[in-house]
Amino acid sequence: MMTSVDTDLIRVLADPLRLRIVTLLAHETLCTTHLVEETGAKQTNLSNHMKILREAGVVDTEPCGRFTYYKLRPEVLAGLSEQFGALAASARTAAENKRACP
Repeated sequence: MMTSVDTDLIRVLADPLRLRIVTLLAHETLCTTHLVEETGAKQTNLSNHMKILREAGVVDTEPCGRFTYYKLRPEVLAGLSEQFGALAASARTAAENKRACP
């Protein structure tokens, strides 16, 4: 059985700022203002990254007055972790599955 990893999600998380945001959200739910302060990104830039993370299903939003709070969806990261775990398990047996040269 072929094991694959969600390449779209990896592309989303490959951006250093988005990975920093995900790391911050792994510790607490934060609003846009907090994320701007923590990352040093401009609000428009941060908003664009948050849109990408939302569309990828990595974060959920929670309106609170005039602020928007973001929280991580741990099941998405757990799913990616499971995919990598399956890939690692497959790699462990790869030495036994040597393909003969023609």
